[in-house]
Amino acid sequence: MTRKILNTGVVLLFFLFSLAGEVFAESAITQDLKKTIDKVIEIVSDPELKKKPKLRREKLRETIGVRFNYNQMVMRSLAKNYKNRTDKEREEFTGLFKKLLENSYASKIENYQDETINYVGEKVKGKYALVKTQIVRKDGTIDVDYKLINEGGKWTVYDFVIEEVSLIRNYRSQFTKIIKTESYGALVAKLAKKIKDLETNQDKDTEHL
Repeated sequence: MTRKILNTGVVLLFFLFSLAGEVFAESAITQDLKKTIDKVIEIVSDPELKKKPKLRREKLRETIGVRFNYNQMVMRSLAKNYKNRTDKEREEFTGLFKKLLENSYASKIENYQDETINYVGEKVKGKYALVKTQIVRKDGTIDVDYKLINEGGKWTVYDFVIEEVSLIRNYRSQFTKIIKTESYGALVAKLAKKIKDLETNQDKDTEHL
């Protein structure tokens, strides 16, 4: 059975790292997010790194790894199924989830084309923050929001919302369905296969499990 997993996530990741444009009034939270975006653009635009694809991909992984909160993403995407997992299973799944996003993101951003992202607002409530942006493309404007959490004084992204579609909600729906109709083991196997496909076919579109 062919399942569409992470399609929305891949699009969200691609939009996150579009070229930074206007900024409303940069707080420390927005500045940190923008620094990550600028660093990614610097990496994919470096002519020397284009000659060294493996090194470029590793630098991309390191950069996004600083800004993404994979533990929070996994907890929220597995939801109630997270509680049923052992510490070893949680560690394994987080590793798979991390590799999946890294490779899905890298395969998209390496085909980067100039776009503009405008920062249009920011809301902070306790340890949570929301940075609102608009992606300006030739064919229109797309609203993209980034949800961040403060853990240990560091703000990291745990969800993306594009045109009111949440990355984590999308994952949760699909993960829950696979676990319910098949098994947790089947989900792990599908993610592992997806990662292998992405790493083997770096220049091909392999968004479907």
